Amino acid sequence: MKALANDAGIIAAAAMDQRGSLQKGLAQAKGVEKKAITAQMMAEFKKAVTKILTPHASAILLDPEFGLEAAKARSKNAGLLLAYEKSGYDNTQPGRLPDLLDHVSVKRIVDWGADAVKVLIYYTPFEDPRINDVKHAFVERIGAECEAYDIPFFLEFVGYDHKGGDEKGLEYAKLKPEIVTRSMQEFTKPQYKVDVLKVEVPINAQYTEGSVVFKGQAAYSRKEALEHFRRAAAAATKPFIYLSAGVDNEQFVESLKMAVEAGSDFSGVLCGRATWKDGIPVYAKGGVAALEEWLKTEGVRNINAVNEAIKHAKPWYAKLGIAKPAGA
Repeated sequence: MKALANDAGIIAAAAMDQRGSLQKGLAQAKGVEKKAITAQMMAEFKKAVTKILTPHASAILLDPEFGLEAAKARSKNAGLLLAYEKSGYDNTQPGRLPDLLDHVSVKRIVDWGADAVKVLIYYTPFEDPRINDVKHAFVERIGAECEAYDIPFFLEFVGYDHKGGDEKGLEYAKLKPEIVTRSMQEFTKPQYKVDVLKVEVPINAQYTEGSVVFKGQAAYSRKEALEHFRRAAAAATKPFIYLSAGVDNEQFVESLKMAVEAGSDFSGVLCGRATWKDGIPVYAKGGVAALEEWLKTEGVRNINAVNEAIKHAKPWYAKLGIAKPAGA
């Protein structure tokens, strides 16, 4: 855990484990089919992001499929998390069921030099209980595997509409606080052996009155939104960090400011696309050299905006009620 946090005990981590979404984004920007985006292109993009942004991060999250070379390019100050799950989910049956990478195990993740294991699942408490029970058992198995190898387990859960609605729309925004809070309540339970919860912010800032990114339709007042942050934070007994969930930098920074204003005791972020996604068309048109130039200016500006917004986050060990560990 000490390897993943900064000197203040705050996890200021960058995320670059995107696979399917990155391939899709690069294909669209290049105007080609997804299959035209090669493994070499994926690895090159990840390496550039890792090399240039990790001097400004406490850690980097990568995937074993395209990111192991990038892991070697990270700054010495940055810890390493590796993803264990397959990209996406099983769409041949309902429930967005997860799966693990075929040629990966926690032992192999340890052997590759990672400081933590990250697993993503799609989860909503409103789903069929039989489907959620499959997910609960899935997480329990991974928790036990991580415990056996004495490596921190970061669980990321992303909410969804089990009825197939628009997760970026107003109606889902109204449900989101309940989905996030009850998910945090579930996976903070001891049987999962999760060390850090990687969670969505419990509101959509675009539907929050008074937000700088407010779109005009309100799901909640600013006062109500702040209370949603407090309620979700109170549900967790383990350290938790916020993910950017694909929103742009302005929206994510605004959400983090609201978390601080609410007094949320979050322990930092694992932030991906809000930092580097605008570099996708730059790479598609100009190659890796153009991407690196963009990252040195806009990318660094983006990650530093996030770093500024989490200055008032709480150290990861505070949520556990323990003193600062030696050397942390």
